[in-house]
Parts: sequence; structure tokens; C-alpha cells
Amino acid sequence: MILFRLFLLLDSVLMRLPHSWRRALFISLARLARFFAPSRNRVIRQNLRFAFGDTLAEEEIDAIEYSCYRNLGLNLLQVMENRHYTTEDFTKRVSFENREHVDALLAQGKSIIFVSAHFGNWEMGATALSALITPTTSIYKAFKRIEFDPYLLESRTPHGMDLAEKSGALKHLARALKNGNSVSLMIDQSSNPRHGVAVDFFGHSTFHSSTPAILSYKYNAPIVGLYIFSDDGENFTIRFENPIEVESDDAQGILKATQEQANALEKVIRLEPKFWFWCHKRWKSEFPEIYAG
Repeated sequence: MILFRLFLLLDSVLMRLPHSWRRALFISLARLARFFAPSRNRVIRQNLRFAFGDTLAEEEIDAIEYSCYRNLGLNLLQVMENRHYTTEDFTKRVSFENREHVDALLAQGKSIIFVSAHFGNWEMGATALSALITPTTSIYKAFKRIEFDPYLLESRTPHGMDLAEKSGALKHLARALKNGNSVSLMIDQSSNPRHGVAVDFFGHSTFHSSTPAILSYKYNAPIVGLYIFSDDGENFTIRFENPIEVESDDAQGILKATQEQANALEKVIRLEPKFWFWCHKRWKSEFPEIYAG
């Protein structure tokens, strides 16, 4: 509890500083974290070699490695700032592309399963979606120190996000869809045969979560991918993918819809590899040997 109170004191001090100062501070901390995390740096490079082979120059790998820490630091800052944001703040900083498909589905009374990834400023993306487009139910992973959980919730729930803890979250998602609401899911982390199906991802057979496809068919809720981009780190564009309709709930139907999601995710990552979260062991279930050494 003492640690949390110190954190709240830090939050109070930081929020009194100009935004540019906070941003500069967190970028500096990200540089420092990179220096003290050689094992995590190794994972980034192992992932990049596995995904791109020998096609990336050493300068590109260094830039992507740095960006992983930078993005993580700025997402942490976004969590802190979201607690103080209003809807107007999101409106000033976020615009949308391909929104017409989403608006049309919502106008028809459809629930939507939004899927995204730890890409760019994902905290801004998820919260702006709920604040400006439609409320969503989403999943979060509880902290080991439970006193930090309310802090995280306060950064999201005031903006239209209903959060369910990861353990047992499926029933909350199902209830939301059954009641005609929309949900949002992150689909880029490692999976396994129990929770996913094998798709082609960066040229490798990779388990990818089948939850969106299964829920989509059961509740007649189209799947819509969204990814957030920024040229300056201050103004953001959320780009919606075209809706995915799941044709059947047999193995082939689920695989087809899941592969479409994986294809869209890979396309986005290849376009801007510096924005993805390369520092997690994405292929630990399928190819653990790439993380040896």
C-alpha cells in the first residue's frame, strides 16, 4: 500500500507538469530501461529474425528495439493521462478512417467484435474507441499488487469501457454480446491449441486466438480490426479494417475468419514494424527453440 501511495504522489506531480515534459521524461525512462534489459532485447531480436529472416539491416533492428521501449513508456503515460481525459480531449487528438462500415453496423443494431493489437498507442486506441464510437466490454489482467487495479480501471471505465478480469472473462464477453453490446479484444499475444487455431503468420504456422471467430458466429457479431497510427505521437488516426463475417462454426469457418485477422495484423506490422510489441515471446508455444540462449 505504501508503494501505491508513493505512485499516486508521483502521478499527482506528473500531472502538474506540461504534457511535453511528461512525454520527454517517459521517453528518457524508456531509453534507460532498454539499457538495463539485455534479456528482453534478445527476445526482440529473436522475434525479428524469425519474422523477417535476414532482410532487416542492423540499423533497422536497433530502431525497432528502441521503439519497443518507447512505445511501452508512452502507453504507460497514456494510462496515467486517460484518468484525467475528457471526451473532448480524445476528440481533439483522434480521427478515424473507414469509419463508415462501423457506423453502418451500429445503425443496424449489430454488436461488433473489435480486434486489435499491442501496436502504437494501444491505450489511446482502445479508450478512444469506447469514448467516441461505442462503449465496449474488454479484458484486463489483474496486477500482482491488487491495489493498482482500481487505478487501471479509472483510466478506462469512465470512457465507456466495461472491464472483465482475464480469468473467466469469456462469460462476460458472451453476456455483453448477448445483450447487444460490443466487445474489444487484443489478438496478438501467444496462443496454444487449447485457445487458438494454427494460421500462417509471418510464414510460420502460428496459434492464433479463435475466440473472436467463435463468438462472432454464435452472436452474429461481425469482427472489425482497428489499428492506431501517428506521425507525430500527438495526433492519432484509428484505421478500421473491413468487417469479417464468419460463415460457419465448423473448423474451416473458424480457421478462415481467424486467418483473415492474422493476415490483417501481419500487414499492419509489416507496414510499421517499429510500432508492434516485439518484446514478448509470440512464438513460445510453437517454436520455443528460437528463444534458447
